[in-house]
Amino acid sequence: MTAARQDYDYDLFVIGAGSAGVRAARRAAEMGKRVAIAEENRVGGTCVLRGCVPKKLFVHAAHYAESFEDSVGFGWRIDGLHFDWPTLTVNVEADVSWLSSVYIRNLEKAGAEIIRSRASLKDAYTVALLAPDRDVTARVILVATGGKPRRNLPIPGIELAITSNEFFHLPRLPKRILIVGGGYVAIEIASVFAAFASNVTIMHRGAEILRGFDAEARQALHSGLERRGVTIQTGEQLAEVRKTGDGLLAITKSGAEFAVDEVLLAVGRDPNTKGLGLEAIGVKLDATGAVAVDQYSQSSVPNIYAVGDVTNRLQFTPVAIREGSAFVDTVFGGKPTAVNYDNVPVAVFGVPEVGSVGVTEEAARLRYPSLDIYRSMFKPLPYRVAGRDERMLIKLIVEGDTDQVLGCHIVGPNAGELVQLVAIAIRLGATKADFDSTMALHPTLAEEIVTMGQPAERIRREAAE
Repeated sequence: MTAARQDYDYDLFVIGAGSAGVRAARRAAEMGKRVAIAEENRVGGTCVLRGCVPKKLFVHAAHYAESFEDSVGFGWRIDGLHFDWPTLTVNVEADVSWLSSVYIRNLEKAGAEIIRSRASLKDAYTVALLAPDRDVTARVILVATGGKPRRNLPIPGIELAITSNEFFHLPRLPKRILIVGGGYVAIEIASVFAAFASNVTIMHRGAEILRGFDAEARQALHSGLERRGVTIQTGEQLAEVRKTGDGLLAITKSGAEFAVDEVLLAVGRDPNTKGLGLEAIGVKLDATGAVAVDQYSQSSVPNIYAVGDVTNRLQFTPVAIREGSAFVDTVFGGKPTAVNYDNVPVAVFGVPEVGSVGVTEEAARLRYPSLDIYRSMFKPLPYRVAGRDERMLIKLIVEGDTDQVLGCHIVGPNAGELVQLVAIAIRLGATKADFDSTMALHPTLAEEIVTMGQPAERIRREAAE
């Protein structure tokens, strides 16, 4: 039986001040709970400091390169333009530092105590703080320590490589870079460097980049990256990295060699659970080292919860924030709340951009006997005048018997923005007829979503017995 309130220093102690931890701490404090949140680094976590926010700002910088190039077709003269890498890195760092300060102010305004210290667990109710060296107790403990880029690979010379953490703080723009991996991070960073005229190679062990996305979207992205000068080596694995006189030499398992200035690893992320004392007090971890939780984010120890990337569910900032809010509703609000992970919109902010929500065509073919596939590939209006030889892909997956829209996949300008809005319709169970009856807004990219009259493919098969 839980002891009385006055027996604990805090009602809630949060370990980790990233997006999930900050949301939970802030909301609980606003409800009048005694809350402390411990962070050994800067407040803000991966998204604010070394992920979503700075990455998107770097991608915006990359888009300027393409916009300047396209502007020539509209009569602009761009003689004398040049790019300065240090200006970008300094200004982005200033922005994320400001955003971190906003997080701090919001926590303090809500009444949460911020403790600048590494924290670990001594038992289910006791938190050990490294600096200052003291113990505190809490009725409920929330682990929200996030994840970190995977880099401890059994490869000679791997210590010479960098990760996305270091990408934002490189002192100079690398002229030659090898990016190992084929997911979100690899593609976004490759797009940035390619826009800045670096020689970029993506090395991916799979048959195609961006695993888990619609195959047609993956192919469109692949072609778009290659048109921008990115070399994509699939079916290859890194075997060794050597230091040379003017940079690095990366050697693959097939014996291919790449002379580069930097090797960047983008091969996944690991949950930050080491050294927290979780296993010693009975908190179960899964095979990846993530905290195993139920639908309410509760661990195997009843008063210990975990949210965000440390649980290795869907690793997206909005999901982590929603998990933090659901935890507060469940534990302190008297309203058990489970997060719904269906139809979460996602985007890859590369150049070109990819947006996706709902099922892929490949997954739909396995689940539904009747499908209609709508597809539009067209050249966006500005590209026609700019002379850019590239087409945009907009694709809808529709259940043939019910007419319900199951998925939307877009590759091209503003794909993420478009998919965010389509996600609302899909979440509400909209049909293709609902899309068709919506008046188009012309001329826009989005009008294609509601003007695709006939399916490109009709798939009809007998349901499996």
